[in-house]
Amino acid sequence: MTDPNFIILYVDSPAISAQFYADLLGKQPIEASPTFAMFDIASGVMLGLWSRHTVEPVATASVGGGELAFSVADNDSVNSMYSDWCNRRLAIAQTPSQMDFGYTFVALDPDGHRLRVFAPLQH
Repeated sequence: MTDPNFIILYVDSPAISAQFYADLLGKQPIEASPTFAMFDIASGVMLGLWSRHTVEPVATASVGGGELAFSVADNDSVNSMYSDWCNRRLAIAQTPSQMDFGYTFVALDPDGHRLRVFAPLQH
């Protein structure tokens, strides 16, 4: 069986979302059109941004039903990213908090997709 290696988010404007993720990820999309943009992530995962107005078959799901998660090394890294993302004026859904799996916060992209940054709990 093949492992999943492609994440697609349905967005209102691929151009606006591509600019947001280019700034956030520090890289430009490897593909961009009026209806789609794609990023090649260092981990080997691809991130696609598809216009929700052109998805076939029509997608009925709304945003907020899942998350893009960014695992970092430690709590200081979480706090550093939180500060950086606040300075970038990302909407924050959850401030840095200790949870059962680790230290985390959640921000939102322009379409309301959840972006979780976390440092796994060290055992």
